[in-house]
Amino acid sequence: MAPQVIQKVVLKNFRRFRSTTIEFAAGLNILVGDNEAGKSTVLEAINLALTSRWQGKFFSGEFAPHFINLDATTEYLDAVRAGETPEPPEVVVELYLSESADTVRLKGTNNSLGEDACGLRLVARFDQEGFSDEYQSYVADKDEVRSVPTEFYRIDWHDFGAHAVNPRAIKVTSSLIDASRIRLQSGADYYLQRIITESLDTKQRAQLSRAFRSLQESFVDDASITALNDALDASQEQITDKKLTMAINASQNNQWDSALAPHLDSLPLHMAGSGEQNKLKILLALARRVEDAHLILVEEPENHLSFSSLNQLIEKIGTKCEERQVVISTHSSYVINKLGLDKLMLLSGESVTRTSDLPADTQDYFKKLSGYDTLRLVLAKAVILVEGPSDELIVQRAYRDKHNKRPIEDGVDVINVRGLSAKRFLDLAVPLKRRVAVINDNDGDFAKNITEKYADYSTNDFISIHASDEDDLKTLEPQIVASAGLDAVNKALSTAFTTEAEASDFMIANKTGAALALHDTAQTLTWPQYIQDAVDGIHE
Repeated sequence: MAPQVIQKVVLKNFRRFRSTTIEFAAGLNILVGDNEAGKSTVLEAINLALTSRWQGKFFSGEFAPHFINLDATTEYLDAVRAGETPEPPEVVVELYLSESADTVRLKGTNNSLGEDACGLRLVARFDQEGFSDEYQSYVADKDEVRSVPTEFYRIDWHDFGAHAVNPRAIKVTSSLIDASRIRLQSGADYYLQRIITESLDTKQRAQLSRAFRSLQESFVDDASITALNDALDASQEQITDKKLTMAINASQNNQWDSALAPHLDSLPLHMAGSGEQNKLKILLALARRVEDAHLILVEEPENHLSFSSLNQLIEKIGTKCEERQVVISTHSSYVINKLGLDKLMLLSGESVTRTSDLPADTQDYFKKLSGYDTLRLVLAKAVILVEGPSDELIVQRAYRDKHNKRPIEDGVDVINVRGLSAKRFLDLAVPLKRRVAVINDNDGDFAKNITEKYADYSTNDFISIHASDEDDLKTLEPQIVASAGLDAVNKALSTAFTTEAEASDFMIANKTGAALALHDTAQTLTWPQYIQDAVDGIHE
């Protein structure tokens, strides 16, 4: 079983997070959220608490006003402009670790929650002792204060026992893997070094080194190099009183193994496609770091990858990290479904919602349908679930008629579950507390197919079920004919049916085509009441 290295992270006034506690499970954690939700910030914050570095550089040299939460900054500036002398906002990043032989020395109550726990605490705060006079001068002219004076801050990095952190003494390590920031050459060099170390004995390496040095030395005998050295020799009096020549650097830092470059099908890797480069970057980083890292952080592994390539990568990530705690941020439904909806952490505002309470059969269901776009439900502001493409077209039109805009413009996503069970999606919506309207045919038995079917969700006020209780109007098509009227339907479809039954049968036989005609018509139509109720309710 994979260990649990980190239990939670507490962020205070750190970038977009005003005051947030995020808890993690053992093994795999999948972090999702809309753009600007703070997924990357969470990964960076974990790494920051463990290393005191931001994107590879010491945080003390990188700290600037944009690291301070915007609301906290606004409150501070408002107070200054009101004539007050407030203390600049404090920024806190705390990492709570599971107790073990490696972390027990970090234990104490020096944390914002007052817990007796193991962990690390990084704080950026105003340096009262060092910059008191400078700060008073800064706020004296309140109209000129436009930002928090981070130049007057100090960075403190302590464990929960209130001891200053010695980076070398921290046994807990992390690997933040972001393909867009990994320098390929160094990663490739390391991987090649590892292959060489594992494959060659000392005598073989010495022989290869000797052969490479011989090639370097013979390079000076090439006619073009000889001509260059002759030219240098002819002009050497203008440069130096010593003999000046050009030759390959044969020093210890220019060995044969460092001269190798990775190729894919004889093509230099840096000239390969972005997806292939990113996949290799991530796997190289994992191969290098997973052996000695406790915690693996992977940012958006799906970038530039096709479906099949992503499948291969996710399988390998899962295999390589089986004995590690892993946090992955993603925008990919495939990644979510494949690795497990029970591992999902939805980042929204100041809160994180987990879906680990999903029924086991629903989790298995989505794993088998790993290409289905569950992320639409996860990220939408509200969702309307419909049974097919014809229902989707009608709902889109009904919403536009009512609100004079498309649903997506209000953050409402209309998802066609294509005959799949809407109940599976409701299982996902419950832990997320996602506002969902379900539009269903009654199929001739409202009590059985609607009331009984969705009884388990009746206590959730954010879920509403919409269907007609007229059992003789079994599906959408006769419902539309009954509500809009035969004349209006004939005009919209450019038909001349004499009975409602004929019109309904035609629409059933030509579901998508008829729905598209109704969607596009300039004719004013009265939609079934249950559809009107759905588009009204979801707009709240």
